[in-house]
Amino acid sequence: MIRHLGSSLTDVTYVFDEPTIGLHPHDIERMNDLLRRLRDKGNTVLVVEHKPETIGIADHVVDLGPRAGTEGGEICFTGSVEELRSSDTLTGRHLGDRAALKPSVRKPTGKLEIRGATRNNLRDVSVDVPLGVLVVVTGVAGSGKSSLIHGSIPKGANVVSVDQSAIRGSRRSNPATYTGLLDPIRSAFAKANGVKPALFSANSAGACPNCNGAGVIFTDLAMMAGVATVCEQCEGKRFQAEVLEYKLGGKDISEVLSMSVREAEDFFGGGGVRNPQAHAILDRMADVGLGYLTLGQPLTTLSGGERQRLKLAIHMAEKGGVYVLDEPTTGLHLADVQQLLGLLDRLVDAGKSVIVIEHHQAVMAHADWIIDMGPGAGHDGGRIVFEGTPAELVAARSTLTGEHLATYVGGA
Repeated sequence: MIRHLGSSLTDVTYVFDEPTIGLHPHDIERMNDLLRRLRDKGNTVLVVEHKPETIGIADHVVDLGPRAGTEGGEICFTGSVEELRSSDTLTGRHLGDRAALKPSVRKPTGKLEIRGATRNNLRDVSVDVPLGVLVVVTGVAGSGKSSLIHGSIPKGANVVSVDQSAIRGSRRSNPATYTGLLDPIRSAFAKANGVKPALFSANSAGACPNCNGAGVIFTDLAMMAGVATVCEQCEGKRFQAEVLEYKLGGKDISEVLSMSVREAEDFFGGGGVRNPQAHAILDRMADVGLGYLTLGQPLTTLSGGERQRLKLAIHMAEKGGVYVLDEPTTGLHLADVQQLLGLLDRLVDAGKSVIVIEHHQAVMAHADWIIDMGPGAGHDGGRIVFEGTPAELVAARSTLTGEHLATYVGGA
């Protein structure tokens, strides 16, 4: 952005896809200033964004929806920010949302000791991270949050790190295969039809012989980019025609894999076929806000935030442990943040310790304990500038985070 501001070019269209990812509210203010300066040079600036701070500086807003996945894809609103606020779209209704500070916070059940941490820019940091509560680690971008949590927690602490990195697997992998959901589905189909479960796998005996169960034919065009065309034999359904003759609750296997998580939840909850094992996995996927994903959707089409929530859905089945989530609000619409806070509460109430590296003020306000890194970034960071409850942070206003959180919760 700085490089383009120094350019003499004008009348250029810039497209930014969620530029606030990884940014503290203080950094978002500075980024908003850069966006305005790019516009004022005579350029067009298009921003794909969820953060209200950035939506608020727009000259014109285009709101897509009404919801996600197959329930979206329509333009619900175009106009000014003020017109958006008074509109009845999901974004308009939630644009003014503010999470309140909790009247009381949970008491820790133990502590995770970090001693003398010096990774990257950390300056001999020692801290006790409370366990059995919701802990938020925050601070400006580059202040040392990830170095402290990902890089300095002692080995053997039973920590499960749920990040946004790519999920290993081929383009054949999908939410059903990755979560283990396909196993009970295949078993149910096999039992209902008196055949072997392998027939209901597109990577095994039931695969279409023409496309080998991929659903598409890939053609290598040498020096040009390869192309993928829908398989004419199975019409993209991935299975042999004979396999599609077998039904479960009136649906064949390709129809089940075309269902959204929410639809499948109803289907396996008794709406078509009762299957407690499949329903439990689907419940967890819906719990993390992925109710709109289709079961057979390739994992390669998922965003970083969706991948993180899919991993979390799997780990939710495990007992005990410490969960570390890295910016779980990434890619989340304003309406979904409240659902995420409910999920974090349920994890803690189920006996898990949750540590969240996060900049979103709604998550900070909802925390039981905050560890604020800073005071600046890089060489100016690497220290803990505050430890305590969100209410104490707001009252002290001694850090950049405290100032922004106080403004957010109405303490300005």
